[in-house]
Amino acid sequence: MKRLLSQAGPVVIVALWLALLPISLFRLYATDEVQYFAYLRSVYFDGDVDFANEYGYFADLGMQKDDPAVYNALLKDRSSDPPLNPKTGLYRNVAPVGSAILWSPWYVVTDGLVGLGVFGDVPRDGFSQPYIIAVCLASACYTLFGLLLSYRLARRWVGMWAATIATLSIWLASPLIWYTYIQVPWSHGAGFAMVALFITIWLGPADQPLHAQQSQRSWLRWLSLAIVGGLMTLTREQLGLFLLLPAVEGLIAYASLMRQGQWPQVRQLLAKHVFFVVIFALTLIPQLISYNILYGQPKPSGTVSGKLNIISYKFFHTLFDPRRGAFIWHPLLLVGLAGLMWLWRKDRLFAGLLGLGLFAQIYLNGAFGSTWHLQGSFGFRRLIECTPIFILGLALLIERIRWPKAAIATLALLFIVWNGGLIFQAATDREIRGPGLRWSTMLADQLKVPQLVWQKADQLLFNRCEVVKNC
Repeated sequence: MKRLLSQAGPVVIVALWLALLPISLFRLYATDEVQYFAYLRSVYFDGDVDFANEYGYFADLGMQKDDPAVYNALLKDRSSDPPLNPKTGLYRNVAPVGSAILWSPWYVVTDGLVGLGVFGDVPRDGFSQPYIIAVCLASACYTLFGLLLSYRLARRWVGMWAATIATLSIWLASPLIWYTYIQVPWSHGAGFAMVALFITIWLGPADQPLHAQQSQRSWLRWLSLAIVGGLMTLTREQLGLFLLLPAVEGLIAYASLMRQGQWPQVRQLLAKHVFFVVIFALTLIPQLISYNILYGQPKPSGTVSGKLNIISYKFFHTLFDPRRGAFIWHPLLLVGLAGLMWLWRKDRLFAGLLGLGLFAQIYLNGAFGSTWHLQGSFGFRRLIECTPIFILGLALLIERIRWPKAAIATLALLFIVWNGGLIFQAATDREIRGPGLRWSTMLADQLKVPQLVWQKADQLLFNRCEVVKNC
């Protein structure tokens, strides 16, 4: 019985994930989603990276619903920004290949089931609904995996109650919940899972603080860290900045070992770092090959790199802009960040490096001068992959303050309900996802949500496509 109770946290997380799964919108329509999916479908069915038929298929679907977004972004011919690369004659794809790789097991199994007739008379074309459901379910499952790993990370320092309530609260009161069930086939679920797994492998044994390890890991751990680090970077390129964590840790370890004159350990660590870099580089080969085929050179499209500045002019806007800031949309993230001060007391090196990883993600977003605001998105999605950091901080804070559980649960519920109101508004009114939060009418809009939910209850339960656009 004690063993069963000790696993209550993961059971609750899985149970809630399953309970909410029926509200999912298993659809694929947005420009980014189409680009992630195009790699998978084109390579598997056509054996190439010519996305003309994939882009055309989803552009036609959009046009049928009076939404030309996919056509305008991926197919519309502009003299200043032609969609076809003049050197290769292929359509560009600014999405990385990682999501397609991580979705592929679900997709391949589904194709086999379609071939066996399990889904009836469904076209075996890679586009039909079973294939779309497969990649959506894969993304949702990666989100669940990331939540369980984040819970496990928090349990190293706090009890089951604090870890569970922190995991559920950050999930349900942040943009992660939107990308778990509403806009499912994005890269955030897979990216979140890879970051959580990367931190888990890097941190190592629960009984050994990071500074005591001095970057000494087994060959198997370095191999695993390199592969996961590669997949993490392939899923969202900016996640490669989390490689700073083992890199800086390694520099500190070298300095310590050299001061002590432990040269055999220095040589061994150097050999393992070289091994890590080689495996990591090999993991990136699929992306480099794709770039070379699409653009005639092994580097990304200038459409992406041209947006990036050296200076992060929008660093503080990323966090505190009144209409688009991450901590303004989702204030519980700021509360979670504050809790990291207690991690500093327990493991300063780990806390400092997590802070460095978060800082790097914020800095990079602020350097995207023209797109830092993520206009059109729900909340501030570019920090979703930092969710393990926020969960850990909130768990430490809950453990530290020792308030009554009922008070903590009530406060958490308030944050969740507020986020739920924003989700309903964003799903039914695109204006909030465009310019951002409307503070002049925010409270009134939020108070109207329960009444609107009641009025649309039948649609929300049985025909959500009447409520949500492009469904």
